[in-house]
Amino acid sequence: MKLDDALRGILTLGFDTAPIIYFAEANPNYDSLVTKIFEQIENGDIVGVTSVISLCEVLIYPLRNKDKKLLSRYREIMTQSPHFFTASINASIAEAAAKLRADYNLRTPDALQIATALENGCDAFLCNDKGLKRVTELKILVLDELTLS
Repeated sequence: MKLDDALRGILTLGFDTAPIIYFAEANPNYDSLVTKIFEQIENGDIVGVTSVISLCEVLIYPLRNKDKKLLSRYREIMTQSPHFFTASINASIAEAAAKLRADYNLRTPDALQIATALENGCDAFLCNDKGLKRVTELKILVLDELTLS
């Protein structure tokens, strides 16, 4: 599916951790796709939302490797972007995640990420896990299924 078609009508996009990593680290397989998405976020065309789970996950590698530049890049993306928000997990999100786990047999981190997206009014959720497409509460966009043209 073409990226422009997939994003049509999407005003708020939930993010799993992988697309954030692909963008921050310029992954050659996904860089053009995620860069285009983050450009739309930077322009204010789309609001990006992820949970604190992503913040925890993205910081592991740069902390372990004492990579201050990458650490700063992640912090900038996730805590200082005007149109990209890192949401806390509260009791309401935890309960919604439990329901998602019960309904779809999701892993806890995936359920919390999707519940965070739902709680924050996301129209879709961007990931690279085709298994999450079984969730029907919101549109699941899988990077491996998207193309630029």
